[in-house]
Amino acid sequence: MKIITKDDFIDLFSKCKQRGIDYVLSKLTLNRLSRTKSSFNQSKIIHSNWWIIPLVRKRWNILITGKADKTYEEYMMTEVFQDKKKLKLLSIGSGSCSHEITLAKYDNFEEIVCVDLAQNRINEAKEIAKKLCLKKIKFVCEDIFKYKIEDDYYDIIFFHQSLHHIKKVDNFLKTKVSSWLKLNGNVVINEFVGENRMQLSKYQINAINKALEIIPIKYKSRFKTGHIKTKFYGSGILRMMLADPSECVDSSNIIKSLHKHFNPIVEKGFGGNIIMNVLKDISHHFVENNKEKEKILKKLFEFEDAYLKSNKSDFVFGIYQKK
Repeated sequence: MKIITKDDFIDLFSKCKQRGIDYVLSKLTLNRLSRTKSSFNQSKIIHSNWWIIPLVRKRWNILITGKADKTYEEYMMTEVFQDKKKLKLLSIGSGSCSHEITLAKYDNFEEIVCVDLAQNRINEAKEIAKKLCLKKIKFVCEDIFKYKIEDDYYDIIFFHQSLHHIKKVDNFLKTKVSSWLKLNGNVVINEFVGENRMQLSKYQINAINKALEIIPIKYKSRFKTGHIKTKFYGSGILRMMLADPSECVDSSNIIKSLHKHFNPIVEKGFGGNIIMNVLKDISHHFVENNKEKEKILKKLFEFEDAYLKSNKSDFVFGIYQKK
């Protein structure tokens, strides 16, 4: 575990350029919840992370559903829950609610409830749902630990990159999630399940730097700063705590805890161990595709595939049934 790294200073400078000094100053409060809220209570955040790359998203689809053009939401509703009707779904930490809005278009659902701390994201989601005339989806700005939820009520509890923000995940799944689910209810996750606080091993950091060498220097200039990304150092624990005290707080226990309290129905890793970190801050170069960039990304994907043969995936899509 490293207290501070060179990447922490680079990230601080980048955040000032990308989100403004006010965002950085918002991290100086002693209130942990306020620091967490500041990470999400912004709309149209400017960034250059791996998920903005179309070919990366297609890779996720292939690893999860087997088809480049089939999303995990479509997979859920056409291959797992296709015969289920009048489903009630609770989404915890729903953010912009884009995945929940997609699910709300399916007739299988009677009710979808999205709960998140960020008021502006909830407001934006409400407007989108209104324009789409989606009547069965509800949006709540609330702390999930304060929001009153009836026991044995939901068929599905849904986490898209939110469960890794929960402290003591085993206790949460056992005492909260299990009690809110009906008999044979399901948990669905699309989650980071890697090391707590993203404290990567030297082995993983070395592999990331080896993969970084695949990218030509002309595609290594960092977004909004122009600085060249020549090496990856990882995140220091101090930066992780200051930026968002809830970030990856108990992520390494997610899969173990799910297996303890639920039976896996579907569990598919989709990587991220290498390419998320390689492409951080330089992903904007690969949004518009050409043959050269496609070749580079293909080499990165092959590198990560080789790494995953002997290492657990940092990201997992899974569907689990209550024991």
